[in-house]
Amino acid sequence: MDEPRIEPRPARAENRETFGFRPLYRQARDLLVKRIVDGEWPPGAALPSESDIAADLGVSQGTVRKALDELEAEKFVVRRQGKGTFVARHDEARILFQFFKLIPDSGTSEFPESQILSVEAGTADARTAAALALRPGARVVRLERLRSLGGEICIVERIALPRALFPGIEKRALLPNNLYELYRSDFGVTIVRASEKLKAVAATRREAKHLRLQLGAPLLSINRTAIAADGRPAEWRLSLCSTERLHYWSDLK
Repeated sequence: MDEPRIEPRPARAENRETFGFRPLYRQARDLLVKRIVDGEWPPGAALPSESDIAADLGVSQGTVRKALDELEAEKFVVRRQGKGTFVARHDEARILFQFFKLIPDSGTSEFPESQILSVEAGTADARTAAALALRPGARVVRLERLRSLGGEICIVERIALPRALFPGIEKRALLPNNLYELYRSDFGVTIVRASEKLKAVAATRREAKHLRLQLGAPLLSINRTAIAADGRPAEWRLSLCSTERLHYWSDLK
């Protein structure tokens, strides 16, 4: 089946009027991101050609190419030789290599399975509010789940979400393993990047029980803030990981 394609629109004067004093390619990039966020180009859709986008925005083709280079680096789009440029999907293969960095010592990458323990709405404490750029007391949804690799539970994960971005998510009977795809498909929130802080911690009684470890056993704590396409923090996630048979892998470029 052919990929969906979005036809270019006639060039408009207002596109030129939005440009200010920042580098032109950055402004073109921001306009393209806005169209993706607004759903004009849905995940999997083919973008118009560089020349068509350049005519639409009233800029040079070189400026568009540089803007698309940034979007590709940020995982907004993917380029396929001979086919064109497409809006990226949050499928498991992409998330596995972009956002999931725990690899079995065997070296074989796999997507973890998940088991939901609890989902509830509440209010943000000071730490949660700071992580999600919310005011203290703002409504949030908290989720706790276990994650397994190779059938063995190795991660206790706690997630906090701004309820304003995900209204009613706590009422869902089932939540999928791939939360980032759910955010995009059902709530229009596309995660494009994340920042992580890693630290060695000791297992509490609750974590030791879930991970079948001794109290105080060493764990890798991964503190992540995920950022949506519009620049807002959309998720705060704390993953407590047993690394007896795993390691954290990062390809630095």
